[in-house]
Amino acid sequence: MTSPKVKAVILNREDMERIINRLAYDILEKNRGTRNLVIIGLRTRGAYLAERLAKKIKEIEGMEVPTGYLDVTLYRDDFRQRLKQPSVEVTNIPFAIDEQNIVLVDDVLFTGRTVRAALDALMDFGRPARIYLAVLVDRGHREMPIKADFVGKEITTSIGEEISVRMSEVDDEDAVLLVESPRGGAS
Repeated sequence: MTSPKVKAVILNREDMERIINRLAYDILEKNRGTRNLVIIGLRTRGAYLAERLAKKIKEIEGMEVPTGYLDVTLYRDDFRQRLKQPSVEVTNIPFAIDEQNIVLVDDVLFTGRTVRAALDALMDFGRPARIYLAVLVDRGHREMPIKADFVGKEITTSIGEEISVRMSEVDDEDAVLLVESPRGGAS
């Protein structure tokens, strides 16, 4: 499979660091500190963003924030259509979410279907007091009435384009790229 054509570099490593720093402060301000705060990242890159946010919050507040990871593959309404054999990753939420303020973290907000699936999955773990949504990139084109509480960057895209988030934990670099969609618009 060939790599999609890169149309533009939207964010570099330094840009991403600044955004994570800003998001951490925004989360702390809205939550009024770390009380009852937990962070849950969506696999795969949302999980790494969640770890980075938790680390930054610890630097700022001196308090460790419980962090977990959620795989929503089996909760997606389209997984049978898109995947013949779904690739399911580990969900790890090693704390109770009842009455907690959850920051759900994902790399890109697009149609809203992944977030809807995540909300369904979280309800299987308990009843949180509140769920915030934090995303690195909001690219628009919503199919569901879902809006992020914390947005790193809004990027207007066409249907024939995609956002590719690269993270050093899995990609050996930190960057956000605008690329041509290899699927001709479906994402």
